[in-house]
Amino acid sequence: MTEITDSNEVLGTDAAEQDKAADKKPRRGGKRGKKGPLGRLALFYRQIIAELRKVVWPNRSDLMTYTTVVIVFVVVVIAFVSVVDWGFEKLVTYVFG
Repeated sequence: MTEITDSNEVLGTDAAEQDKAADKKPRRGGKRGKKGPLGRLALFYRQIIAELRKVVWPNRSDLMTYTTVVIVFVVVVIAFVSVVDWGFEKLVTYVFG
């Protein structure tokens, strides 16, 4: 049976090996490190186009349905806020004269 401990120690390695691993600096550069600002900008736009190709665009009927739902919801929220505002106005007028 193995015992679970809260130690970060890796079995089979000694302190010298762990110190060597900790002294290594992360590698700089890579694909983006060798390009200038225009190359990075071009890469950025290529990535945007690649992501936009993955988007599932709604068809016309779905778009009309979503638009109608949003407009109805906004009208309902406007009506609710208006009624609450009117109620507070009447309450303040009653309390403070």
